[in-house]
Amino acid sequence: MTAVEASFAPLIDLYIPLLLGTGVLILLVSWLPLVLNKLPLSLPIICVGFGALLFSFDRFTPFALHPIEGPFLVEKAAELIVIVSLMGAGLKIDRAFSWKNWRLCVRLLAIAMPLTILALTLLGQAMLGVGVATALLLAASLAPTDPVLASDVQIGEPESESDDEARFALTSEAGLNDALAFPFVHLAIGVAAGGWAISNVAAWALDAVVIRMAVGFVLGWAGGWALGKIIYRIPADTQLSRTGDGFVALGATLFIYAITELAHGYGFLAVFVAGLMLRRAARDNDFNARMHDFADETERLLMMALLVMFGGMLTAGGLFAMIGWVELAFALVALFIVRPLAGWIALAGCRLAPFERPVIAFFGIRGLGSVFYFAYGINHGQFEEPVRLWGALGVIILISILLHGTTATHAMRLLERGRKQVA
Repeated sequence: MTAVEASFAPLIDLYIPLLLGTGVLILLVSWLPLVLNKLPLSLPIICVGFGALLFSFDRFTPFALHPIEGPFLVEKAAELIVIVSLMGAGLKIDRAFSWKNWRLCVRLLAIAMPLTILALTLLGQAMLGVGVATALLLAASLAPTDPVLASDVQIGEPESESDDEARFALTSEAGLNDALAFPFVHLAIGVAAGGWAISNVAAWALDAVVIRMAVGFVLGWAGGWALGKIIYRIPADTQLSRTGDGFVALGATLFIYAITELAHGYGFLAVFVAGLMLRRAARDNDFNARMHDFADETERLLMMALLVMFGGMLTAGGLFAMIGWVELAFALVALFIVRPLAGWIALAGCRLAPFERPVIAFFGIRGLGSVFYFAYGINHGQFEEPVRLWGALGVIILISILLHGTTATHAMRLLERGRKQVA
């Protein structure tokens, strides 16, 4: 065995167990959703529990992700699944761009999200005893509705019959607020480095808000439009859509994201907008469904893998040890008071079917997007007490997975009942 091979000896010893685990994981991706469809359980709950159990064994403990010792690995793993999920979310949405169609999304982004960030920043200072920059980073990381874990309450697929107001609002919100949280993460990094000086805030507003947002939107729109032409229009005899290969969606996702990041824009925003544009390039073409299905299958596989690793972070990675009573109390306030109240305020005055307003307000699922943002902030700035904050973040994600996973099925039944009452 060479020196290079020797460095990988622990992984080589686990080669067969890893093959077994990967095979089981892929089979579960296909089978578990059918089993859990009518049960108060979700795929993420099973994955987290499996990961917590698996990495509690000594043989697997050394391979667990540790948020303090390996924040870069945590950041990049979460980043990949979020961008794949955002493309899938964009490909689901059929609604035309108009105020009437998108008003709920705009309200959630313009009202609920800032209110959530403000409330969590104040709570972070008061309950966790950290400075404003650190509290702002935690608040910005927790503000977005996760596009990965919210599949049970989102639009199912293109041309889905489940495209009601609640599902559309949660799908579009999750698609856009991942990008809109980034300026606040950059603000926290800037405040941690240089305070609230006017010059720092002005530089942040120009760069993180205006330039990055504009670049992300323009490249997402233009890239999605151009790829739509290539896939469906030109040249006629070599259209990509003729291949029937759904992995074109993955190529489009990675291409748009990388180009936008290289151009100093928000790749998250670009990928979601590109998905919307690809969907509109040929709305009735069956290849749309193929791309969505491939993106969805890739997302579920990555989600399961990362949630298994998250379960390992809870046990072998030490997240459980970072959780105290104060962190638990902060988590409960964030999930049961802050998001539902902010969502309820944002939707005030909207005419909605029975149960839609409370469902939209309640299902602000926190998950892997929050992991990415917090790891990004820790990797790019200097913040106090990262161990405690990882604990607070971890317990919020865990409770959100359990809470929203066990209530999603019942909530969707309530929505269906409400639609029947209106009809």
